[in-house]
Amino acid sequence: MNTDKTLASQEYREDDREKLKGLLKEAIVFKETTLASGKKSHYYLDARLITLSSVGALLVSRVLLNMLQDYDVDAIGGMTMGADPIVSAVAVLGCLEDMSIDAFIVRKQAKEHGRQKQVEGPSIKGKKVVIVDDVVTSGGSLLQTVDAAQSAGAEVVLTTCLVDRQEGARDLLDKRDLKFEPVFTVKELL
Repeated sequence: MNTDKTLASQEYREDDREKLKGLLKEAIVFKETTLASGKKSHYYLDARLITLSSVGALLVSRVLLNMLQDYDVDAIGGMTMGADPIVSAVAVLGCLEDMSIDAFIVRKQAKEHGRQKQVEGPSIKGKKVVIVDDVVTSGGSLLQTVDAAQSAGAEVVLTTCLVDRQEGARDLLDKRDLKFEPVFTVKELL
């Protein structure tokens, strides 16, 4: 258990970004692996080690909320599973900071039972939203999430991620005129 009381406040601090950067660096494993995009890589960044830890979730949410102060947004969402802890942490900390930002998650496809929804959470119809992911390679998952959010009636004002592997995501999102602002690029971590 981390007993660092300086982390207890939800307010953003200038060193939050550097602390988060340090945690993300520690989550890099150097070994041959296949990424979700299907590409092969000599390293893997297991961001869930950070986003699912108490300190990591706090730092992620403080850094993202600091970024989102420059945008008029109603909700933050992303593709399940990588975005789930991120959007939840941002929504909770946002509430504590009087920044009302709802969370939503997007399934790869609509479920076949219950309400058969692809987008879960409060309605995003007519809302301005941010799409987030933990690590982005080609941008395909981010774009799939954008499409689902737009189909649900949302206006996507920003796409972001904790780490951009710089393997095509920016170009893909630029082609759709989507603003892309990653927290870190992989070059900052390697």
